[in-house]
Amino acid sequence: MSKKAYLLLEDGLLLEGILIGKPGTTGGEICFNTGMTGYQEIYTDPSYFGQIIVNTTAHIGNYGTVDSEQESETPKISGLVVNEFSQEFSRKTSNQSLQDYLEKHGITGIAQVDTRMLVRYIRSKGAMNALISSELSPDEMKKEIKNVPSMNGLELSSIVTTKGEYTVGNEDAPFRVAALDFGIKKSILTNLADRGCFIKVFPAKTSFDVLEAWEPSGYFLSNGPGDPAVMEYAVKTVKQILETGKPTFGICLGHQLLALANGISTYKMHHGHRGLNHPVKNLNTGLGEMTSQNHGFAVSEKDIEGNVNVEVTHVHLNDNTIMGIRVKDKKAFSVQYHPEASPGPHDSRYLFDEFVAMICEEQLSAVSK
Repeated sequence: MSKKAYLLLEDGLLLEGILIGKPGTTGGEICFNTGMTGYQEIYTDPSYFGQIIVNTTAHIGNYGTVDSEQESETPKISGLVVNEFSQEFSRKTSNQSLQDYLEKHGITGIAQVDTRMLVRYIRSKGAMNALISSELSPDEMKKEIKNVPSMNGLELSSIVTTKGEYTVGNEDAPFRVAALDFGIKKSILTNLADRGCFIKVFPAKTSFDVLEAWEPSGYFLSNGPGDPAVMEYAVKTVKQILETGKPTFGICLGHQLLALANGISTYKMHHGHRGLNHPVKNLNTGLGEMTSQNHGFAVSEKDIEGNVNVEVTHVHLNDNTIMGIRVKDKKAFSVQYHPEASPGPHDSRYLFDEFVAMICEEQLSAVSK
């Protein structure tokens, strides 16, 4: 017999469903992802740390899980809300059910929830804290939800970052890239390695002197969770990186940190962008791209208008939020979305090519001198 579970939102909305994953109680900021596939990649994306994910697609779990489809070693979400949950899976290459996977990693979730209604509710009311429980009464949950911290002002990268340095790729590759891990996805590293980069991944709070001592050809600023505005340590490091003049590429949180390092503020969005089908316009080419996105903070449109050092390169076609910037007097650029697109469309993977071309150009310029 299925065990009852409850979902309580911060504003008092209470929904009843059945337990999936591990029995227990879990809290976090509730948000929704519009992707119709790739649930394992979503759950293991470190950018989702501290969040309860609502999958908008109706059927979850029907193709099981595969170890090779993880973006980090373990799921990083706080909890999960779905409509129909499949205990069985049909894909022959899967090695376990999603239920077994969630139980193994201690993730608590709730199924048989009207997710269409819930997504419309969040879209209207905004992202907020929530609690899932299979053990507490609704009255007990109303007390417990007050202990869930607000995502606004929360620094989380130092929690999810690697504990030690490690390398990815061929040591004899032509380009050396120092990657600051604020919550990096494996597929980003794969995309860089496939393009001739030897990457050394450093913990989020690594000093600039340690980074520079490795003598990288370029720098990468990764995605990650939490509020970028409270990451003074990272902003300081990014400013020092920019002073080197070396090619620098940022994705998602890395994009926000590049903006902050140039005097442009960030802000908490109403409900964020999370999914595989977000339209973006490249202002340099005039072309549109379908993109994979996952962010609840954005770069200030107002601040960037008066900034003479930074120009906007990409915008979101749904709401005109800033999706890409370039530092005019530096070889530095960033995008808010995820060009590695795991999961998602591959329209934007050219950005990795542009970063590598920038490094190559810099090396040729150094040789000619």
